[in-house]
Amino acid sequence: MAGMSPESTATPVLTVGFDLDMTLIDSRPGIKAAFQALSAETGTFIGADEAVTRLGPPLDVELAHWFPEAEIPAMADRYREIYPTYAIEPTPAMPGAREAIEAVQALGGRAIVVTAKHEPNARLHLEHLGIEPDAVIGWLWAEAKAGALREYGAQIYVGDHVGDVRGARAAGALAVTVPTGPCGEPELREAGADVVLADLTALPAWLAEYTRTQQV
Repeated sequence: MAGMSPESTATPVLTVGFDLDMTLIDSRPGIKAAFQALSAETGTFIGADEAVTRLGPPLDVELAHWFPEAEIPAMADRYREIYPTYAIEPTPAMPGAREAIEAVQALGGRAIVVTAKHEPNARLHLEHLGIEPDAVIGWLWAEAKAGALREYGAQIYVGDHVGDVRGARAAGALAVTVPTGPCGEPELREAGADVVLADLTALPAWLAEYTRTQQV
């Protein structure tokens, strides 16, 4: 991850944004382990199996199911502290994730990750899996992702959640989706997805055709 700034290249040939959880990585095993550890530490029941069916929104949204509102900030901080210990090692890449990033870069473009996840933990996942985007921007959910996408000039945003579709549309980017997270194809299309691929293994071929027809 080069950590390049938006200004470091002028008018990139192609910029594609990617969501992280359930788009590039199957974060369910790691998040489940982190929630179980937080539950054991605090003595508060957390339905970890249930929690991992709702991945996408910010952490505070999930914690609200299990903790009083006043405790959520402290619990979120503690979760993020213990997360690297429990969540990085068991989390695999989604099929085609590395190849999808590399497909963008092979076309002379840049691939950026825009995620709601705590940015340092997002970077740990990508480094552990050997996935090397050109930039990583964290702490952004749904429409809030649009700012980063516009800043980097992303023409495409790839995600698995209706929140990702909303972020892409708010940025004026093409909303490309994969039904590998909690939202199925009908829900993604209803939310306004421009493209629904079976999974990321289909992205390189789609991207090659897109760049050919768009003459990007």
